[in-house]
Amino acid sequence: MLSHNASTIVTEFIVGGFDTTSSPILVGVVILTVYIVAVLANLVNILIIINDKKLHKPMYLLICNLAVVDLLTSPTMIGVLVASVKTISYVPCLIQMFAFNLGWVMEMFALAVMAFDRLIAISRPFHYHSYLTNARTLVLTYILWIVACGLAAIFPVTVIPLPHCYTVLKYAFCDYPAIIRTTCVDPNYYFNIAVVIIFFLVFFTFGFICLSYIGIIYFVKLSSNNDKMKMGSTCLSHLIVVTCYYFPIFIHSILTRLGVVLTLEARNGLMIGSILGPSLINPFVYCLRTKEIKYKIIMIQKMLNIYLCIYIYSIYSETEGLEGNMSMGICKLHT
Repeated sequence: MLSHNASTIVTEFIVGGFDTTSSPILVGVVILTVYIVAVLANLVNILIIINDKKLHKPMYLLICNLAVVDLLTSPTMIGVLVASVKTISYVPCLIQMFAFNLGWVMEMFALAVMAFDRLIAISRPFHYHSYLTNARTLVLTYILWIVACGLAAIFPVTVIPLPHCYTVLKYAFCDYPAIIRTTCVDPNYYFNIAVVIIFFLVFFTFGFICLSYIGIIYFVKLSSNNDKMKMGSTCLSHLIVVTCYYFPIFIHSILTRLGVVLTLEARNGLMIGSILGPSLINPFVYCLRTKEIKYKIIMIQKMLNIYLCIYIYSIYSETEGLEGNMSMGICKLHT
């Protein structure tokens, strides 16, 4: 239903979600730091898995896929806070909304598939590599990306035909509710579309994860104490990641259900935390709790220390005496 406001041709939007932030530069620097660390950590995970053929296994391919998903985090809010660039063109805004929703949908798909992977590994350990091969894992991942792209495209496709009456985005970036509120239509119908899609995705993926863990618990009870410890350790990383991702979603849903109206700052904080939190936590959880990746990182660090020591020694090699001996002693300590 169209409102009585005259529509305008929108070429760019003004991001107004941080207008009431008291220390925008400080908040921006914190978000920028978290964003850089998250990107670097995920890139390290991806490069380690790609370059080490020993890690070309279904579980590590799924971890690599999750790291790729986490790289879809949008840095637009950083520019708004740090550089005071509050405008974004119409098409890039729609692309950002598509990328955000694609990452949001794929994160749920990735976590659901990883739960299924753990279920097969625990219930059928001797047939695991015959059931879930690298080829099947890649095909399944490609299919999920295609489905996720189709679901994420629903939101920009819904927005494009609508006339716009406003150019100021109420929230921190180009998410679906913020853009719908700039249109000249009654937003309730379009919000209901989003609610149906979100409910379907959350119910399906989280329900699938819960069913997988019910199966895992059943098979763990049938195992010996030593096997229980190993099985619990393999699932703990995934449980941490699932909790970090779904917890903000459920908190927001519960508060909305109870009729609690969040302030703009609280909503932005919850949204930013739900975006950057998993992207930052996921790679560190899998680096620290997956011994193969952890071992590879330690080896890379040792190699870097050796190269650094060789460089330092080459500088002091021309100088005889104590300085050269000290540099060699430092190298021995590092290696």
